[in-house]
Amino acid sequence: MPSSLLQPFAALALLIVLAGCDAQTAPAPKAGRPVQVQAVSFNNEAMSRDFVGVVRARYESDLSFRVAGKMIARKVNVGDHVRAGDIIAELDSQDLQLEAQSAEAEFAAATSNLDQAAADLKRYTKLKERGFASNADYDRKKAANDEAEGRMERARRSLDLARNQLAYAELKADADGVITATLAEPGQVVAIGQGVARLARDGAKEALVALPETWLGEARNAQATVRLWTDRDKIFAAHLRELSPQADAATRTYAARFDIEDADSTVAFGMTTTVTLSRASDERAARLPLSAILNRGKGPSVFLVDASDTLELRPVTVASFTEDAAVVTSGISDGDKIVTLGVQKLEAGAKVRVVEAE
Repeated sequence: MPSSLLQPFAALALLIVLAGCDAQTAPAPKAGRPVQVQAVSFNNEAMSRDFVGVVRARYESDLSFRVAGKMIARKVNVGDHVRAGDIIAELDSQDLQLEAQSAEAEFAAATSNLDQAAADLKRYTKLKERGFASNADYDRKKAANDEAEGRMERARRSLDLARNQLAYAELKADADGVITATLAEPGQVVAIGQGVARLARDGAKEALVALPETWLGEARNAQATVRLWTDRDKIFAAHLRELSPQADAATRTYAARFDIEDADSTVAFGMTTTVTLSRASDERAARLPLSAILNRGKGPSVFLVDASDTLELRPVTVASFTEDAAVVTSGISDGDKIVTLGVQKLEAGAKVRVVEAE
């Protein structure tokens, strides 16, 4: 057969072979990305929230001198337990002693002057009765006696004040308690009312926490418990005693004090605590892993896998967060399959392969 006739048949055979190769090397359909899912289950959820706090005394005050002067001694250090009447610090009392001595001298002079005025008045009273003294002389002696009595009273009060100020040179504890801070050192000149030491009184102990404004109403009605970080298995009942009416300018939170009931010696001032506020709720909620929640600036959402194994981004309402879960109240339904891992790398509308979470 002529070569001109064989060329079309050869070309046709080559096309058939190439087509067969393409059919054998065509890639298989790409499988959906595997995702771990969890079925949603709604229950009557007790709403709770943990807040970090610190143990404080119910009554805590800065002790200060009632007179100014140079502090020559401080008898206590931080952590010392003191009794009412114990000396906390002392001032240089030399000037106060001089003032007291001056007041004593003035009192002695006023006493002598009163004795003299009283004797004169007694003598002129007798002379007037006998007609040997005029009424004017008697009135002058009477006025001098009254003035001496007034001077005597002023001197007495000045002496009492000077003695009190001398006693104020010793700063004493006004109650039993623990020194939690020292605010002045020996050799320092302190003013009247300047803090020298901070005393936390024995007795009631409280947990001080900072509450966000969303929990102000809940704090008044919720059941409170306190756990110490040193022993998390030991739980103390507590109740709200004081709630600040104004937010902190820096943190925008409200200071709340919870009275710790039956606080024993293991509850020390300054310890870190966890205050848990909880209340029963008729609202049904689902607890989802924190890793299931996605927020791209439009609020919390979750990826839901529908019946055709396609991803759907669903906005949800989160009532609160715990250490390991998010409490969701709306946006999803019972039985929905929610992706629990790797949600940051997923996109809505993608096909996936479901792997049930253990």
